[in-house]
Amino acid sequence: MTRITDQLHFGPHLDVAARSDASISKLQVPENQDNLLIVDATGRALLLRDQKPHTIQLPDWPQGHVRLAVLDGMGGHGHGRQAAEAVASGLLRVPACATLEQLSQHLDQLHHDLQTHFARPDDHDTFRRPGTTLTLIEIPPGQQPMLYHVGDSRLYEITTQAATPLTVDHVPATAFAMHGLLGEQEWWQQVHGEHRAQITQAYILGNAFANPQILEDGLLPLDQTKLPPFLHHLADRRMLTMRADATYLLATDGFWSCAQPQPWTERWPALLATRERHAGQALDALFADYIHNPPPQLHIDNLSAIVFRYAAPPVTGNIDETALPTAPIPSHF
Repeated sequence: MTRITDQLHFGPHLDVAARSDASISKLQVPENQDNLLIVDATGRALLLRDQKPHTIQLPDWPQGHVRLAVLDGMGGHGHGRQAAEAVASGLLRVPACATLEQLSQHLDQLHHDLQTHFARPDDHDTFRRPGTTLTLIEIPPGQQPMLYHVGDSRLYEITTQAATPLTVDHVPATAFAMHGLLGEQEWWQQVHGEHRAQITQAYILGNAFANPQILEDGLLPLDQTKLPPFLHHLADRRMLTMRADATYLLATDGFWSCAQPQPWTERWPALLATRERHAGQALDALFADYIHNPPPQLHIDNLSAIVFRYAAPPVTGNIDETALPTAPIPSHF
């Protein structure tokens, strides 16, 4: 699939491009269980339905308000594509939110509603309940972007120096770190130095942070009261300070599902951060490098990504011209 945002409009300050592909495996025709939701500055929305791009005009959408989200359906729990598609469609009914409290309230309610929708009276195997990741950026006009994050898709900030993750993966290693069983170096190694196909929290599915044998229905937002000190700055729901010199990547985990992701993600600044490329060209470079020069020991998966950057600071305080990357990845794995 080529870029699917060429007909959308994001205003003079924001440059956005998106793409979602099924697995590049030649052995079978795979199902793309990922999804995307993009609402542009005019209220035109784009998502995948039956694995194909679908657009719709939202009524009464505020001019200049933008929403960006990636979703990775959990195929191992059954109905992964359907779960991701249901959430993407549900996001169309969530009104444009001006505050983090509004955004959290609406998305928590959607999680509850869809959990009820997917429940079956004769299904007592709650561990097979469908689920999907959801990493969403809400950008009201003239305000700082807001993050809402569930699962192990990621938001990256990419400069010419580094690709820095701005989200915490909801995986067993994070649960261990929350209980004091893993330190910073061990956590970085398990989460960013390797890849494990396990998840501790997902949208619709619920969470198992307290006890891996018990699946709680609700979502557990990770913040400073729950995360270890070295992850305090990466709360799941927070306001974001964007850099004028950075490119931002929302992506599902197919991009780093390999034995050693770090050498691969270290190539991203050269692919994405150069200002000579607009967002669409940066996105094309990312997919081309993955397809033609993939990382070794790759676990082939679906790929979905949204690349965005600010062409110019939209409002004072929304873009930080001088901020340094936070939480650099330890260099000695």
